[in-house]
Amino acid sequence: MDIQLKRGLLDICVLAAIKDGDSYGYKIIRDMKPYIALSESTLYTILKRLEMADMLTVRTTEHDGRLRKYYHITKKGLQRIENFKREWNEILSIYRFVTKEDAKNG
Repeated sequence: MDIQLKRGLLDICVLAAIKDGDSYGYKIIRDMKPYIALSESTLYTILKRLEMADMLTVRTTEHDGRLRKYYHITKKGLQRIENFKREWNEILSIYRFVTKEDAKNG
């Protein structure tokens, strides 16, 4: 898969994982696991990129004697999810075009 396309899709997945409430790294990975495998190093790269793009904010809180970073989606992050939903129909049309020969031969 094209690295830029994959990066964009993973960004959307991470935003979607925290859209209903603040979350932390391990929980994000666990929530995404039924749908997509994501390593910690990949996740934290994505989280940093999304933070730099103002799509999420971070707060640190003590939990069981350790500091834990909680991630919160911003309005800009929510808007990115909505834009993706609108763009998805175009992506599906492209997919159908690309695979039309497969359907005829299948």
